[in-house]
Amino acid sequence: MKKLLAYPLSIISYFFFFLCLGIFHVIQWLSLKIGGYQAHKTSVDVFNFFLMRCLNILGTRFSIDNPHDIPVDRPCIFVSNHQGIYDIPPIIWYLRKHHPKFVSKKELGKGIPGISFNLRHGGSALIDRKNPKQAVVEIVRFAEYLKKTKRSAVIFPEGTRSRTGRPKEFAKTGMQILFKKMPDALIVPLTINNSWKLFEYGHFPLGIGVHITMKVHEPIPADSDDVDSLIAKVERTITADIN
Repeated sequence: MKKLLAYPLSIISYFFFFLCLGIFHVIQWLSLKIGGYQAHKTSVDVFNFFLMRCLNILGTRFSIDNPHDIPVDRPCIFVSNHQGIYDIPPIIWYLRKHHPKFVSKKELGKGIPGISFNLRHGGSALIDRKNPKQAVVEIVRFAEYLKKTKRSAVIFPEGTRSRTGRPKEFAKTGMQILFKKMPDALIVPLTINNSWKLFEYGHFPLGIGVHITMKVHEPIPADSDDVDSLIAKVERTITADIN
């Protein structure tokens, strides 16, 4: 019965999802051309707020547990597990005051209305997973940009999404570069739970009644320990709270 109900609700949710992509692609373009970075950033925040509302149609709820007063005048490196594409809207919305920018595969930088435009023009890093040299150069550039602007990085070190919720082994290279190049940053581990359940039946229908949670762990100064020890600590912190 639950799966049967998921079909019509998924159709409605997808309709509004793709409508948002098209509308906010235009809004982002206008915002960037007329108002510059800040106007574009605001349009992206609102865009992701509405993407979350599209999921509310499915009975999806979002909760964030963030007891920490994270400064906004200091760049952060948010490190998160990755369970699905819907990890991203709550990160952008709930952490919007930190100006989160993503380390993303280059393929997402084209072909997706609204999303690709933001990745190309919003300050994110687009890396070629088949070209390690390009990826390193791009992440170094990204780190310099974040230091200069005091904006924040979001990295999913699992690389690909976990389709069962169980964490995959963390790749270290991206974190190693960011931690070394941004010694004044705060490393903030994030644990996301249950977003994989939206795809328990595949891409259609979507799962219904999912409660997506995001836990923000205590920030760690990037210069507080050697890089490998920091990476191990961050991975333990994130995975310990995965349900």
